[in-house]
Amino acid sequence: MLAELFAVMAPVLAGAGLGFTWIRLGQPYPVEFVTRLVFNIGTPALVLASLSGAEVDAGSFGRIMLATALVLIVMAGAAFVLAKLLRRDWRVLLAPTMYPNTGNMGLPVVLYAFGSAGFAFGIAVMVTVSLFQFTVGSMLASHGNPLKVLVRTPTVYAILISLGLLITDTALPLWLDNSVDLISGFTVPLMLITLGVSLASIQVKGLKSGIGFSLIRIPVAALVAWGIGTLLGLPPLAQSILILQMSMPVAVFNYLFALRAGQGAAYTASLVFCSTLLSLLYLPALLALLMY
Repeated sequence: MLAELFAVMAPVLAGAGLGFTWIRLGQPYPVEFVTRLVFNIGTPALVLASLSGAEVDAGSFGRIMLATALVLIVMAGAAFVLAKLLRRDWRVLLAPTMYPNTGNMGLPVVLYAFGSAGFAFGIAVMVTVSLFQFTVGSMLASHGNPLKVLVRTPTVYAILISLGLLITDTALPLWLDNSVDLISGFTVPLMLITLGVSLASIQVKGLKSGIGFSLIRIPVAALVAWGIGTLLGLPPLAQSILILQMSMPVAVFNYLFALRAGQGAAYTASLVFCSTLLSLLYLPALLALLMY
């Protein structure tokens, strides 16, 4: 079992470690360019490549998206409680409490732990979190119209196309399927490398508070995901992935939004850093529970 768990975590550590080391060696890395490339091209291609041939019905896909949305709403309420416990502004804690790293870290872990069957559910969770983050997050950060952000998000169209293919049991033309599969191949590695780059680049302060936040948020998120998954009657695989994805460390994008909003960026950086380090300890235990 330990060997299988290490096989799941090793690619994540290798990719993030590569990015972290690259920056520490003083090498350049175009974070903004890579982020745009992954978000606007890589992720839509990954959604199409993963869902077009996935053995998952549209109903289950829709239910896990609904479950994810409900978990995010409950976690938004939990942010106000955490703000009182930690004596912080709720505006600073709202995004880190709601949005885990379901992309850069969550998708690779889901892929290596549960394979292609689980990966489709992992994408459903990631996409829902991203939609919330880039609409509600944009509104709170006061940059851009949330509706315009949604309309200009290529992943939304990739989801709609994929759902259409699932509902009609239609496959992509072979030439398009091969092309999308090739382009999607760079997405997960770049996600992991960018995660390492981001961790190496942010300035970290308030480690004690960051660890305290993570120790509260992680079990709460896991329990909320389990409860909502049970309530909606999710299939066991989908429920396991919902719990795993919502238990991921704080997303790096939260730090970027905090920088744009000029609100608690240094503290958010500590939450990202501490929760990511802690994930190296708790994720193997959580995986052991969910996989076996």
